[in-house]
Amino acid sequence: MNNGDLNWITNYIWGIADDILRDLYVRGKYRDVILPMTVLRRLDAVLEDNKQAVLDMKAALDKTKVVEQDAALRQAAGQAFYNTSPFTLRDLRARSNPQQLRVC
Repeated sequence: MNNGDLNWITNYIWGIADDILRDLYVRGKYRDVILPMTVLRRLDAVLEDNKQAVLDMKAALDKTKVVEQDAALRQAAGQAFYNTSPFTLRDLRARSNPQQLRVC
């Protein structure tokens, strides 16, 4: 990735902050929200392809009362981390209206 691409991505993210977060957060506080949400979305996207496999493995392990599930769930995710929540950020956004997702 070259500097031009990085600048475009950075400007794109901050543009979203200006459009979406205006009046919800003080302008200087955007970074307190944008960076963590960008990281969470990236982790969510990495896990997306194997999400159902992780959920199926979790259900099977729970059914057989396996206590040590970490290694099996990592393998199902194909990553060093996993998420057993049935939700993804994409699902939450699609299911909710913006008012429900706003921070009070």
